[in-house]
Order: sequence, then C-alpha cells, then structure tokens
Amino acid sequence: MQRIWFITNPASGSSDAAKAEAIEAVCVERGLAIVGRTNFPEAGLPTHEELDAAGADTVALFAGDGTINAAVCALASWDGAILILPGGTMNMLAKVLHGDADPHTIVAAAHEGGRRVALPFVEAGQHRALVGMIVGPAAAWYRAREFVRAGRFGALFPAIRTAWRRTFGRGVRLAGAPGFPTNAQAAFVRAEGDRLKVMAVEARDLGSIADLGWNLITGDWVAANAVTAIDTDRLTLAERRPVLALFDGEPVTLDPATAISAGRTAEQLIATAEVGA
Repeated sequence: MQRIWFITNPASGSSDAAKAEAIEAVCVERGLAIVGRTNFPEAGLPTHEELDAAGADTVALFAGDGTINAAVCALASWDGAILILPGGTMNMLAKVLHGDADPHTIVAAAHEGGRRVALPFVEAGQHRALVGMIVGPAAAWYRAREFVRAGRFGALFPAIRTAWRRTFGRGVRLAGAPGFPTNAQAAFVRAEGDRLKVMAVEARDLGSIADLGWNLITGDWVAANAVTAIDTDRLTLAERRPVLALFDGEPVTLDPATAISAGRTAEQLIATAEVGA
C-alpha cells in the first residue's frame, strides 16, 4: 500500500470533510501518496482505467456500508487492494476487517502489515450485500431513515405511516428456507462461508412494529428481533410481484422468483484484524 485513491461520502454517518482531511494527513505523514480523490455520490466512482492511469495500488473508502458496497462491486475485477475505514453509522464491514480500531490506527496497521482477504456476500441477480440483505414489507422503513438523515422531518411522518401500514400487511414469502414463517415482515439474509443464514422477523403487535421501525430508522437495521433462524444454500423469492429489498441498507426492487445465493469477493480487501471464515 503506497499509492492511494481516496473515496469518501460526506453524507455518511461519520465521514465529514474535516475527518477525511485528517486521514489524508496521516497517509502523507507515513509517506503514502494520495493520487486521486472522489466525493461520492457527487462524483462518480473511479474506473479501473482511471485508477491504473494514476498508478493507484489501493482504494481507501471512508464511508458507510452502502457506499462501500457500491465501490467494492464496481471494483470487483480490479487488481488493486481496497482499504475500508469506518465512516458510516454502523461500520459493520470495517469492524469485520479491523475490529473497533479508528481510521488512523487502521491506516498505520494496513501500511505496516495488512493482508488481503476475501469476504462472503449475498447475491441476488446483479446485486450483492456484503453486510446483509433485508427483504420484505418492513424494508419500506428505509424511506423514513433517509428523511431523518436529510433533516426532512416534514416528510418523515407520512413515510412512517406508509411503512407502518405495509408492515402490518402481508408478509414476504421465500422458497428454500424450511420453517420460514408465512407472515414474516422481513428476512435478514447474510452470507456465512458458502451458505446463507436467514433470520425471519415477525412483528404483529404494536410494540414489536415500533421496535422494528426504530431499528431501521436509526440505522441499526440488523438489531430487530429475529424469531426464526434458518441455514440454507439457496433461496428464491416466492412472490408474484416485485419486492423491495435493502442491500447493505440501500434499496433495490427485486423481480419475482429472483434466486438468492452466497458468493465471495476476490482477495482484495485489506484486513488488519483476524477475520473469521
């Protein structure tokens, strides 16, 4: 790790401009060259050709899980390394790769002895989730979350009403998950090795709905109570209409009968802590 292209998202949970500049200063102090900068999504992600033309050997991502997902997917076939720094609300990928270390400590550790690893992901069509995928009516709470982030509180309560109504409606149906509840409002799916772990969330009383909605609004969207856990190799959406899903917190509409499976990235993510299988 010597020549870095730095990508940040100023709108992410904890990646403001001052913190980004401080990280760049740490890189320079260690003799690392900053060969390019991108503020996403204001500017598009760099292409393979742009990275190679700049002589970049590493992309450093100081952003939330959604931005990290977009960049890792876009650079899936790039030969360089990717360094993930905690710059979002939950920072789940950064914790997997670096524990609870802060960005400055991670940069130093990666420079001195980071190693490249592969991570599993959930795959559905052309979409991937490195942290996890939420599918089902409860995913509609993401709109309220976005209004909170944008400070648009006038639009927040209509979004909550819509999400509340949908969460009380018909559940999501999945084939390939024996024992999956027929009325589950959401399934949280994550990859573990080459298999999928499915956690069904079934919230029907007022308290459970409120708890589920609050977790999704505040960003801690994997904290909702999972009443059923299932391991499987493959899932299929058993729906006749398109279904809303969140891939690492970002919304995607999946077609009926979409297949869901586990995959693995290339060995391009830099780890500074022990990473499980």
